[in-house]
Amino acid sequence: MNLILTVLEITAPVFFLAMIGFVWVKAGFEYRIRFVTQLAMNLGIPCLIFTALMKTQIEPQALADLTLASIAAYGAVTVAAYGLVKLTRLDVRTYLAPIIFGNTGNLGLPLAMFAFGEVGLSYAVVVFAVMAIWSFTFGVWLVAGGGSLLKVIKEPLVSATLLGALFLWQGWQTPLFLTNTLELIGQMAIPLMLITLGVAVARLSPGQIGQATWISLVKYLLCFALSYVIAQAFQLEPVAAAVLVIQIATPVAVSSYLLAEKYGADSGSVAGLVVVSTLMSICAIPLMLALLI
Repeated sequence: MNLILTVLEITAPVFFLAMIGFVWVKAGFEYRIRFVTQLAMNLGIPCLIFTALMKTQIEPQALADLTLASIAAYGAVTVAAYGLVKLTRLDVRTYLAPIIFGNTGNLGLPLAMFAFGEVGLSYAVVVFAVMAIWSFTFGVWLVAGGGSLLKVIKEPLVSATLLGALFLWQGWQTPLFLTNTLELIGQMAIPLMLITLGVAVARLSPGQIGQATWISLVKYLLCFALSYVIAQAFQLEPVAAAVLVIQIATPVAVSSYLLAEKYGADSGSVAGLVVVSTLMSICAIPLMLALLI
């Protein structure tokens, strides 16, 4: 019973904030999702990532181990997902990216913070950074046949990650007034991301629910199993291992739908995956946390 209550305490704020966005839209209020998303992705999250890396107290070796484990986990998921898509004769451009890339930003970062505090958030930022770089290169190329190193470096998320890693490596700190400013900006990212997630889900029109259900279920099982094995193989300490598994096994990201819409993939099917996998996360995430805690 205590474990169930602990898991509910961790996950409840995540889903309540998302529900605010969902109810807000259903009540007919205006929500400019493009503006809020740009504000969060280009300002809030980069500040959050930079300050989290700069101020982290995690041992450098532990961060290095988690980075390598994240790379290995995403590599394993990519290979397994490609095999699944080819075996089931699904469209690669439409389905491969959603299976690989979870909602590590909108859902994974706040979930890690609520579950494991600042240490968990620092670990989650590392996994998110690996995902962002892989997504902005291979992910974009996969959906659109494009993506260059120069374009990747120009992304605020990636540049903030690289700059934060440099400050962490050198032991540098920004002046206190600047640190306080950056932290204040970063603090808006998590509630904005969760509310926007609820808004995006409320506005999506899901298609092919049956297919979306089994693909979402297979995604959870595949990502959980592979990331758990990778965490054990790299002998990550318990919190780092739990964060890696939770981040890799998050539901399909709304960004996958936006990419599919932008580059002409089957956005309706991806919308169905986003809706179904996010709804399934209400049960899946507490279950995963119960197994990991």
